[in-house]
Amino acid sequence: MSETEVLRKDNRYELRVDGRLAGMAAFVDRGGQRIFHHTEINQSHRGEGLSAVLIERALADATGSGMRIVPVCPAVKAYLDKHDGFADAVDPVTDETMDWLLAKFDKR
Repeated sequence: MSETEVLRKDNRYELRVDGRLAGMAAFVDRGGQRIFHHTEINQSHRGEGLSAVLIERALADATGSGMRIVPVCPAVKAYLDKHDGFADAVDPVTDETMDWLLAKFDKR
C-alpha cells in the first residue's frame, strides 16, 4: 500500500505518494475565503482516486483554519457536489470573485 500525504505549501496543497509529488490543488486566499482555482493529478496516478484524497484533505485543512471554500476549480466543485460534509463552509462562485481572480493573474 502506498503512503499518501497532503501538505500545504505556499498557495497550493501538494499530494505526495511515497514521498514523490503526485498532484496539487492551487488556491488563493481572499479575506476569509480560500478560492480553489486548479487541481491536477500527475498522469501516472490518474484513475487511482487520488484527486478525492487531495481535495478532501485540502478542504478539511481550509475549513479547520476557519476559511470558507470557493470552488472555482471544476474538480473541487464536483467533489463538493458528491460530498455534503463541507456544505456549510462553501461560498458561491460569483462574477465579482471571478473578476478578482482573473485580475490577480493578469500579467499584462
